[in-house]
Amino acid sequence: MRTYLIALTAAACLIQAKPLAPKNINGTVYDAGDKHTMAGVAVRALGNNQPIYTDAKGHYTIVLPKNTSRLIFTAKGYQPDTVTVSKSNVLNVYLKRAIIYKTDTIDYVVKNYKVIPHASADEMIKKVEGFEVDKNGNITFQGQPVTKAKINGKDYTGGNVAQAVRNLPSDIVEKLQVVDDYGAQAGRTGVRSGNAEKVLNLTTTNSNALNEVVVVGYGTQKKSALVGSVNNIAAVSAPINVKQLPIGDLSGYVNAIPVNNESYAPIIENQFINPLKEPLSTLATDVDAASYANVRRYINAGQLPPKNAVRIEEMINYFKYDLREPSAGKPVSIQTEVVSAPWNPKHQLVRIGLKAKNVDSDKLPPSNLVFLIDVSGSMNDANKLPLVKTSLKMLVDQLRAQDNVAMVVYAGAAGLVLPSTPGDQKQKIKDAIDQLRAGGSTAGSAGIKLAYSIARQNFKKKGNNRIVLATDGDFNVGQSSDQDMETLIEQERQSGVSISILGFGMGNYKDSKMEILADKGHGNYAYIDNITEATRAMVTEFGGTLFTVAKDVKLQVEFNPAKVQAYRLLGYEDRLLAKEDFNNDAKLGGDMGVNHTVTALYEIIPVGVKDDAFAGSVDPLKYQKETAPAAKNSSDELMTVKFRYKEPNEDVSKMESVVVKNLTTEFDHSSEDIRFAAAVAEYGLLLRDSQFKQNASFEQVISLAKAAKGKDEQGYRAEFIRLAESTRDMAKSNTLAAER
Repeated sequence: MRTYLIALTAAACLIQAKPLAPKNINGTVYDAGDKHTMAGVAVRALGNNQPIYTDAKGHYTIVLPKNTSRLIFTAKGYQPDTVTVSKSNVLNVYLKRAIIYKTDTIDYVVKNYKVIPHASADEMIKKVEGFEVDKNGNITFQGQPVTKAKINGKDYTGGNVAQAVRNLPSDIVEKLQVVDDYGAQAGRTGVRSGNAEKVLNLTTTNSNALNEVVVVGYGTQKKSALVGSVNNIAAVSAPINVKQLPIGDLSGYVNAIPVNNESYAPIIENQFINPLKEPLSTLATDVDAASYANVRRYINAGQLPPKNAVRIEEMINYFKYDLREPSAGKPVSIQTEVVSAPWNPKHQLVRIGLKAKNVDSDKLPPSNLVFLIDVSGSMNDANKLPLVKTSLKMLVDQLRAQDNVAMVVYAGAAGLVLPSTPGDQKQKIKDAIDQLRAGGSTAGSAGIKLAYSIARQNFKKKGNNRIVLATDGDFNVGQSSDQDMETLIEQERQSGVSISILGFGMGNYKDSKMEILADKGHGNYAYIDNITEATRAMVTEFGGTLFTVAKDVKLQVEFNPAKVQAYRLLGYEDRLLAKEDFNNDAKLGGDMGVNHTVTALYEIIPVGVKDDAFAGSVDPLKYQKETAPAAKNSSDELMTVKFRYKEPNEDVSKMESVVVKNLTTEFDHSSEDIRFAAAVAEYGLLLRDSQFKQNASFEQVISLAKAAKGKDEQGYRAEFIRLAESTRDMAKSNTLAAER
């Protein structure tokens, strides 16, 4: 019996020692957080340095070699995972993020950065993307100095940042967090100004008591967005003092104050100008309407927008006006109107309206489109990448068989995820859109360069060659400053490829970059704050968004000094041109798309109206005589308006002009369009708290808009009235609070 048992044991050992046979393993890799499939994940067997990669749907198939039972899964921005293969041939894997991006924080899971045992924390930090540590221990993150250190959310009091990370063993650091801190004032008000202070927060494994809660991020945050051993942070009903709570597992309420890290280019308002000194006013037209949608987002959130977010011309041009169609063979028509200004009846308000021709969709030229999509970590919010996907799929539904679409994405780097594909292969295009996932830093310049390259490769002569960029503008890798963007886009536009900018999101929205890209890239710019706005841009105004019928459109107005004491252009501060630029075809104007309208408003102080506050006065000249207006200019003409444009495929401009007579219509008897445009302009003056608002008031804005609402079939004017009423109420509340 004993001999039998020994033999049986020996046989079992031989069976176990037998090499494993090769085995086919297949499965799907998912993001452990949102459960979406992951493309491009590297999969390799332990001991084999040649990986295979998951496909667009996250699937993989790999041959497991002999004597190996473990697979290693790695992806940039995720924690690597080594998994032992069971008897099954199917192995699904869920990868956890190693880097978590939020609006004002970046979290790193530091176990992915290996250092020798007992090394100081600064040795580990040297290995983390974006950090640099100099020989003195000073730390910079993405080129900016880290000026404060926290340990488990509490200020490090033992010295400076270098001391903090040198004194802390890397073995006990569990998480590394970079926070943009705008100071106590921003924490109280939610309004940020100036540059953020970079704060380094190190969470350790031996932190088992909650002494302080530091809330970071924007909007609703998960537990991972808090420093301390907190089991649950719920929505807010009342503030609490966390330090008074007992130590242990806590559940509480935190007052969330929205923070604002958005950037807007400064606007220096146009002044009143004496036509004897400067008789000409020259500008490039602008059909962008992003500012209005962005202002609406602020008001709907119960906040007044920053002054520089309010561009009056874009507020006015958000709305459509009933202008005459261009005559046969011409792409653009012009129309003018003179009324008394509602905020100062002694002044005149002149409206110049341009209308682009309409073109049936079946007669539009074929399109070569490149969707350029920001999939960086900052796009992970619900009002960013998910809304981008919905918006682009709406646009795909408008495409025809003769149109083509390619898709480029960028995060830490740029890549082509869909080669140029016919527009009638809608499901293929939509499937590629559905696979998009957000994560990583933002190499916007690399994405722009690749998108232009793809557009050039598929260029359609006499077609519509255009990039459609969807982003929040928060570029932070490579060329990323506003000046860098301007230089880059000026180089790339020479290819004949235009660009349409679709802005998304809040909190870290970079409007200044969007403006530059659109203005310098022969493009237009829309802000998408909700699904209704997406429908407007992608469906209702599909032709205007993508198809140009007149390019480099410029206006030049000459004022008659015999009738005009001073004039002021409302808005267009970033679209002004030198007077010589009007006749220079090398200087860019604005592009007008199918059925687009453009409105420009001038406020005029007539000759004879005493208005030193705005018209200004100077002492008589000593060395030369001031000339009075020539008698021949003392006609009934108020001004002459000239405009230039180029056909889409031509490089030589055409010019037309119209004379505006000095005939003023009483405001109440003028057209609905100018009355509504004036109401929107007055609203903009109030939001900007303009020095030129004079007798403007929200009550008057609401009254004017209601009287000029007209048919309003799509409800946009009614929405404006509601916004104006909400703004009035907020302004009253702020005034009362200030008085108290």
